Amino acid sequence: MRIDIISAVPELLESPLSHSIVGRAIKKGLVEIEVHNLRKYGLGPRKNIDDYSYGGDAGMVLMVEPVYRMIEELRAQRSYDEVIYLSPDGERLNQAISNELSLKENIIMLCGHYKGIDHRIREHLVTREISVGDYVVSGGEIPAALLADSIVRLIPGALTDETSALSDSFQDDLLSPPVYTRPVEFNGWKVPDVLLSGNPKLIQAWQDEKALERTRLLRPELLKD
Repeated sequence: MRIDIISAVPELLESPLSHSIVGRAIKKGLVEIEVHNLRKYGLGPRKNIDDYSYGGDAGMVLMVEPVYRMIEELRAQRSYDEVIYLSPDGERLNQAISNELSLKENIIMLCGHYKGIDHRIREHLVTREISVGDYVVSGGEIPAALLADSIVRLIPGALTDETSALSDSFQDDLLSPPVYTRPVEFNGWKVPDVLLSGNPKLIQAWQDEKALERTRLLRPELLKD
C-alpha cells in the first residue's frame, strides 16, 4: 500500500508517521507513506498557497492551482483508488471505513488548512471526504495521521499478533471487553476469576457479555441496528 499526504505544514506529520506501529510497518516495507509539501507548487516568489476568499469571509483559503498541480504530479506516477480530503463535514470515520481503506492500493490524503480549500478542489479532484469528529482543528494533518494509523495497523504483518485487530472496539459494532494483566491482585483490586480459569469457552462468553454490557452503557447508539 502507498499513502501520499499533501500538506501545507508537513512537519506536523514527521513524528506520528515515524514511530510505533506505523513506523515499523514502513520499515518492514508493508506500506509507503510520503508527505508532500504543498508549497512546492506555491505561486510567485513567496510560494503562496492561500488567498483571501471571494465574498469577504474572514480567513485564508488554500488555492486550487497548487493543489491541482500536486495531485496531477502524483497521478502521473500511479493510479489512485481514492483522493481523500480530511474535512469536518465529511463522512464520520469509523472502523468499517478503516477496514475498507486498508484494502486499497494507493491513496492520496489532502490536508486542509486555514479556512479550508477552494471548493472546486472538492468538486473536481476529491473522491471522498472524511471527518474524524464534529469539531474543528487547525489543519488536516492530525486527522490524516489518525486516519493513516487506523488503516496501517490493519495491514497484515503490521501488528505482531494479527488477530489482535480483530478484537478491537467497533470491529463487530461493539466496544471491547475489559482487559487485565499481571499482577492478579493489586491494592485489593482483583482480576476476574473467569479470566484465570483457562477455559476458552467461559472466557469468550464472559468477554461477549462484557462487550455488550459496556456498549449498552457507554455507546447505546451502536446497538440500534
